[in-house]
Amino acid sequence: MRLAGAGVRRGERWIFRKLDLELIPGRSLAVLGPNGRGKTTLIRAVMGLVPLREGERTAPRVIGYVPQSPAAPVGYRVEDFVVMGRAARLGLFGSPGRADQAAAAEALETVGAAPWAKRPVDRLSGGERQLVALARALATGSPLLVLDEPMSALDLANQARLLKVLDALRAGGRHAILFSTHAPEHALVAADEALLMMGTEERSIGPVGEVLSEVNLSNLYNLTIRRACLFEETGRPVEAIVPIF
Repeated sequence: MRLAGAGVRRGERWIFRKLDLELIPGRSLAVLGPNGRGKTTLIRAVMGLVPLREGERTAPRVIGYVPQSPAAPVGYRVEDFVVMGRAARLGLFGSPGRADQAAAAEALETVGAAPWAKRPVDRLSGGERQLVALARALATGSPLLVLDEPMSALDLANQARLLKVLDALRAGGRHAILFSTHAPEHALVAADEALLMMGTEERSIGPVGEVLSEVNLSNLYNLTIRRACLFEETGRPVEAIVPIF
């Protein structure tokens, strides 16, 4: 996926301009910024759902997408819901075949949701539903996965669960992953690079360890933010990012 000199305007107001972005399989990019700074607009532009007013976009025809609040259609089992991710490859009057069922089963296995295959989607918890939505995105077969604030409605345990899956997908090398988040620590765990949306043409992009500095994050959120190194019982160091309220 590539954006070159990309810009999106709403009426007379530019949401962002002159944005250069490239993401390849095996790499993950986290997009951070305050509300209203254009994170969701950027994601929609990457998806091709919002037209660029300047610049160019290059992306796969089919993109695996996970929205902030995945739908929970009544009457659908998990396996049927995930197979729906194959719709773009079936055509208008196509129906799922063995290959499509196999792709859905593999996706459920990948995210650890295979035991729920026969369960109704609307009976899942929020964390389970988010993993199933990710499985549906994987079932598309696209090399590009795009997630819009996937952890926003999850408790800490389910955030950790989803981040672990995203990190494993990144390590697998088959997918380019772009996700937005309000939590810099998510980027430290599951991203190679971070994009901080400071303003219309002001941004910081690069390796997470460099971009997520105390100065950058404090400027981004207009709040004092500190980074600290903690240690697990095993002695393994863990980076923590702490806002000072």
